[in-house]
Amino acid sequence: MISVNLDRISVTYIDEPIFSELSWDIHDGRSVGLVGPNGCGKSTLLRLIAGELSSDTGFTVRRKGLSIGYLPQEPLLSPGHTVLQEVLAASTELAQIEADMVRVESRLSDPAVFGDDRKLNRALMHQARLLEAFEELGGPGHESRARGILKSLGFADADFNLDVAALSGGQKKLVGLARLLVVQPHMLLLDEPDNHLDLRGKAFLEQFIRNYKGGVILVSHDRYLLDLVADEIVELEDGVLTQYPGNYSEYAFEKQQRLLRQQQLFHVQQREITRLEQAANRLLQWGRTYDNEKLIKRGKAILKRVDRIERIDRPVMERKRMKLELKGWRGSNKVLEITDLDRAFPPTTSESPAPDAGENIVLAGLDLLIWHGERVGLVGANGSGKSVLFRLILGRDEPSAGRIKIGPSVSIGYYSQEHETLDYERTLIDTIRRNAQMAESNAVSFLGRFLFNYEQARGPVANLSGGERSRLQLAQLMLSDANFLLLDEPTNNLDIPSAEVLEDALAEFEGTVLVISHDRYFLDRVVERVVELEHGALTEYAGNYGDYQEAKVKSG
Repeated sequence: MISVNLDRISVTYIDEPIFSELSWDIHDGRSVGLVGPNGCGKSTLLRLIAGELSSDTGFTVRRKGLSIGYLPQEPLLSPGHTVLQEVLAASTELAQIEADMVRVESRLSDPAVFGDDRKLNRALMHQARLLEAFEELGGPGHESRARGILKSLGFADADFNLDVAALSGGQKKLVGLARLLVVQPHMLLLDEPDNHLDLRGKAFLEQFIRNYKGGVILVSHDRYLLDLVADEIVELEDGVLTQYPGNYSEYAFEKQQRLLRQQQLFHVQQREITRLEQAANRLLQWGRTYDNEKLIKRGKAILKRVDRIERIDRPVMERKRMKLELKGWRGSNKVLEITDLDRAFPPTTSESPAPDAGENIVLAGLDLLIWHGERVGLVGANGSGKSVLFRLILGRDEPSAGRIKIGPSVSIGYYSQEHETLDYERTLIDTIRRNAQMAESNAVSFLGRFLFNYEQARGPVANLSGGERSRLQLAQLMLSDANFLLLDEPTNNLDIPSAEVLEDALAEFEGTVLVISHDRYFLDRVVERVVELEHGALTEYAGNYGDYQEAKVKSG
């Protein structure tokens, strides 16, 4: 059954069309991965389906009674609400019934009501109807269900009273998911729900989507997630929607096959058109030379036939991608040696800590040795200390005990998840020229390799999207001439083509890589050793993410 029908919809932003004349029948019970390059309009399309935007043309028809839950990239939570209050407030129907019940109870205590049999009976009947509706919507178990959902997402009892404004990006995503779980709408619209989630959060998200009874439309750059949960891939590219049955890997294969078939048909058609045009031109030339009207008519008839041919578009076999080259150099054989490393912080409390209050131990007795040419993935839950370890390696923090030794011929290049290596007030041209001596024209040309146009190059970094800032950081890395790369969630804001370029560049890199990532597809393609940081200690696993996962399952 069709839940939503989009018929020739168009959206324009400041005179620039985002997409035009799109049509799409969205069915019940399917898990759909919506993919496409950054800026193609995926988020706009979700907002339109959710009813937050109106189409400039055409119309959107939603099935009668259809409820839609929408999780944007940045969940909109209510400041001042605790985590539990925010989740409980998701069911607006229940909240309204509860408010009505409070008002009815207030009326029942009013002498003007309980002293009047007619008014009292009316109030009691109203209360009975409200109680019945409250029970039908699961009201009696609403709070315990909300608490259970939050616990399944990794929140402890102590977290329920945290102000939502104090949560991390990943925690806000989880609260947004909890709100949807409480309400259970017929259709879910999830915009990059996996961003900022750690591996545990991603595993829950996969299970949540796979087991969901309604329809799901998922915008994600996580190829691993799309492989596990998608029944169908819908691609938005060049303002056109194309549907592919199956998961991401099946889509990638089928798309390539379609392009190859289209390319073959295009060349066949072009040869046929050329043959017909040559025949027509010969007839026209002979007709004019010999003043033969019959030949001229035949030539014109063939040209009209050529004009009526429905042309096959030339397929774009290779889209424009950023050109990233990470050359590096050999340097020291022993790149990084960490011995018995500790890092502890004072206890965090709003009140004065007790004299015997213990320290907050983040890293305890860490040992790690990385050799030249290795590709090492650092994994662990959010808050486990991965970024703390990076700060220690970079010399931006001091260990409580132990030693970190960097090889004498090692130059570190750092990619920050929060883009803190960028000065938001500088222009892109100034950013590049600060990293390498080059003329302004050369800086503009270099930025073009990373898909920035001239106007963007002249503007400040603050104007860029998350994905664009990620590409700019990679441009800086390319200019750094580093032979040891510390990468903190490098694929978080990249679209799939850019992530693939990064993977290929790392494969060719003459140097060493230590990468924090929750992108399992990326880890499978890039790393050859995984180190897991858990409870302040490191555990090593040979192989890529798949090997690490298999070893974890075997160890219980």
